[in-house]
Amino acid sequence: MRPKSNHSRSGGGRHPETEHLTAPSVVPGTARAAFLTAFHRSFHRSFLTAFLAILLPAWHGSLARAAEPVKLGLVLPYSSVYATLGNDITKGLELALGEADNRVAGREFVVLKQDSQVNPKVGLQIATRFIRSDKVDFLIGPVASHVAMAMRKAAHDSKTFMIIPNAGADPLTREQCSPYIFRTSFSNWQPYYPMGSWMAGPEGLRRVSLLAPNYAAGKQALSAFKESFIPAGGQVVSEQYPDLKETDYQPYLSRLAQEDTQAVFVFFAGSSAVKFVLQYKQAGLDKRFPLYASGFLVESSVLQAQGEAALGIKTSMHWADTMDNPANRRFVESYRKKFGGEHPSIYAMQGYDTGKVLLQALRKTGGNTSDKAALRKALETAEIDSPRGPFRFSGSHNPIQNIYVLQVVKGGHLGVENRIIGTAAENLEDPGTGCKM
Repeated sequence: MRPKSNHSRSGGGRHPETEHLTAPSVVPGTARAAFLTAFHRSFHRSFLTAFLAILLPAWHGSLARAAEPVKLGLVLPYSSVYATLGNDITKGLELALGEADNRVAGREFVVLKQDSQVNPKVGLQIATRFIRSDKVDFLIGPVASHVAMAMRKAAHDSKTFMIIPNAGADPLTREQCSPYIFRTSFSNWQPYYPMGSWMAGPEGLRRVSLLAPNYAAGKQALSAFKESFIPAGGQVVSEQYPDLKETDYQPYLSRLAQEDTQAVFVFFAGSSAVKFVLQYKQAGLDKRFPLYASGFLVESSVLQAQGEAALGIKTSMHWADTMDNPANRRFVESYRKKFGGEHPSIYAMQGYDTGKVLLQALRKTGGNTSDKAALRKALETAEIDSPRGPFRFSGSHNPIQNIYVLQVVKGGHLGVENRIIGTAAENLEDPGTGCKM
C-alpha cells in the first residue's frame, strides 16, 4: 500500500498559489523537507497577501482622515450692529482651540470665516457654500435668530453638524430640533422666563413696559418674560418693537415718559445696547423707571462705553465675568493675556465653550467626523467645566444652566461691573416643546 501524503487535496478547493505543490505519492526524506518548506512559504505569502488586502484600505482611510484637517465654517457677523458679537465669539473659539495646540486626535483645525451681515439670505448662502464646496465638518454660528432659522434646513438635510454659539431661536431646540444642531449659548426663553417671576416677586413690580428689536429674538424674548410675569400678577403696560438697526430711540422713550408704569424691561445687544442705555439716561427716565433687561444690555463688551449710565441696571444672564470659580478665573486670565488685556464678553465665553465641546467630542471619536452617529453621541454626552459652571446638553441639545440676577455697580477694571445679586433659576432646562429626533 502506498503511504498517504501529509497534505491531502480537498476537492477542487486548492489554493491557486499552492496547487502546483501537491505532494507525490512517495517523497524521499530530503525532497520531502524541501517540499514542505516551499509549501509553508507559499502559504504564508498567500495568507499575508489576503490579510493585507483587507487591512490596508481601512488603515489607509484612517491615515487619510488623520492627515485631513477638521474644517470649521464660521457664519458670524463681522459687520453691522452685531459685529462685536461675531468677533468676540471667534476670539473665544480661537482661545479654546489654541489651548489644544489647534489640533485634536492628530487632525489640525482649519477655520473658515464669512460675514453673515445679520442677513438670513446671506447666512444661508454662506452655509450652503461651506457645506457643498468647502466640505466643512462643522458649521459654527450664527448670532441672530432669524439667520439661524434660515440656515437650519441646509445643516439638517446635509447632516452637517451646526454648533450655535449665540442665536437663541426657540424652535431650533423645540419643534424644529435636529440630530445635527446643538447650542452652546441659550434659548431665547431661558434668560427671560425667570426674570418675569423675579420682577413680580422679589422686586415687587406689577406694571412694566417692554421694548425689544423687531425680529425673532426680540419677540421671543418678551414672550418668555410675559409667560412668567403675567401669571405672577404682573401687567404689561405697553410693548414697542424698534427696527433691529434703529439708532434713535427718542420716539420710543417719549412714549415711555407718558406711561403709568413702574419699570421698563428690554432686550438690546451690541451697539444697540450702548445707544439705548445712553439715550435712556439722557432722557432722565432712569430716575423715574428702573431699567431691567437680559444681561446682553450691559455685558462687558459694551459696559465700558456705557459707563456710569448703566449703574443700577438689573439683568438676568447665565454668566458674568465676575463669577468666582476656578474655570472662570482661568478663562478671564487666559483671554486677557491672549488679546492684549481685553476683557472677555459673554459672547467670547460662548465661543470658548463651543471650542471646548468640540474638542471633547472629537477626542471621544478619535478625530473621526465621518461616523455621524458616534459624533452625535459624543456631542450629546459632552460635559465640560465651563466658566459659567458645569455644562451639559438637554435632550433637545440646549444647555442646562443657572440663570443669575446681576446688577451694575461701581468697581472692577472698567469702573463699573456686573455683580451677581441672586439666582433667578437653577439648572434651567428649555422645555424643548415638540422636539422629536
